[in-house]
Amino acid sequence: MRIGFGEDAHRLEPGRTLWLGGVEIPSERGAVAHSDGDVILHALCDALLSACALGDIGALFPDTDPRWKGLESRVILEAVLERVAGMGYRVGQVSGVVTLDKPKLGPHRAAIQARLAGLLSLPPDRVGLTFKTSEGLAPDHVQARCVALLEAP
Repeated sequence: MRIGFGEDAHRLEPGRTLWLGGVEIPSERGAVAHSDGDVILHALCDALLSACALGDIGALFPDTDPRWKGLESRVILEAVLERVAGMGYRVGQVSGVVTLDKPKLGPHRAAIQARLAGLLSLPPDRVGLTFKTSEGLAPDHVQARCVALLEAP
């Protein structure tokens, strides 16, 4: 088994789409990013890469490369999962914490959990999600931290 940790954060601005865990969340503001800015998928990818000592998504998909402008984070996750499988591992369980003041994410938990489970080929009870606010300390950003457990098949 291997364990990895990942973290990601993006500034929020009006007129942008907010993606979390592969789900579009209704919001007046979304993440400012080179890709779609999905902090859950970015943190998850870094956790998976970290578990295999393969660096981070910035090395695989640098924001200086125009080819990746607007890239769906699902595509990044698919590439990372291929690398993880190439090392002889599969995802056994993931857990994530998202910090966002608005909108409230509780009503979206089931949709995000189901989408992540589908992307990872896991049952939903192997995808843990916790939602927090910054208590007003950082209202203009969204942040995610993820832990991933990898298992040898």
